[in-house]
Amino acid sequence: MNEMVHYRTAVVRGQEIFYREAGNPDAPILLLLHGYPTSSHMFRDLIPRLAARYRLVAPDHLGFGYSAMPSVDDFDYTFANLAELTTAFTERLGLSRFAMYVQDYGAPIGWRLATAHPERVTAIVTQNGNAYLDGLDEDFWAPIRAYGTDPSPATEAPVRQFQTLEAIRRQYTHGVPDETLVSPDTWHHDFALLRRPGNIEIQLRLARDYVTNIDLYPAFQEYFRASRVPLLAAWGAHDEIFGPDGATAFRRDLPDAEIHLLPTGHFALESHGAQIARLVDDFLGRRLPR
Repeated sequence: MNEMVHYRTAVVRGQEIFYREAGNPDAPILLLLHGYPTSSHMFRDLIPRLAARYRLVAPDHLGFGYSAMPSVDDFDYTFANLAELTTAFTERLGLSRFAMYVQDYGAPIGWRLATAHPERVTAIVTQNGNAYLDGLDEDFWAPIRAYGTDPSPATEAPVRQFQTLEAIRRQYTHGVPDETLVSPDTWHHDFALLRRPGNIEIQLRLARDYVTNIDLYPAFQEYFRASRVPLLAAWGAHDEIFGPDGATAFRRDLPDAEIHLLPTGHFALESHGAQIARLVDDFLGRRLPR
């Protein structure tokens, strides 16, 4: 059955990249790029819901999930390098044309890939993945901006708090009207992987580098204007990290962008997975090139 999910590993530039894959190899491809602090695990229910019509490929970023986790001394953890590795991953698998589903950290990784290779990206689904200053809550982002601008023990301390079990749980439950829809397996799974020796240092490096993504927002927006790529925003409207203004902002550069604000939080798939799957299926069915 095409809906069956395969769990595979590819060696890319000497690094083992774990990925989930399902669907007909000849079907249109949807590349799924996860956010922080999770992995391709966040797509575990979405993949079988879409696999009858699409080929789904969901890698774990280096340092996340079941992919390799070289130390910060052995790999320079920047979003530019993760984007290059993701691009090399798609080339390793022979993915020459694909739609992208991006969330959180997966968004700037995907935007960087798309700006470098616009001819490869057929459509974009963004789920709480920003490309605009709109929707960036200043209270949430101030510690990350401070750490990226002036890294020091004093600015690092608040960012370390994002690695706690309570902070991860909050990312999953904040803004969700019915928290009983969100399995505690999610935040415990993520927390266990974050606690591996050396992973906190990886996450701090990426947090420090995040300001480089914000600096590139004008370039990402120019990509949208130039490419007119079809875009669907299926967005948790109660997200305190990337608010709903970040979703509606896409219409400034992509007037035909389809925006759906859902009554949930940052990890919208946990409570609204079936609805998002229907939105994605309908969008890709209409907007992918024939």
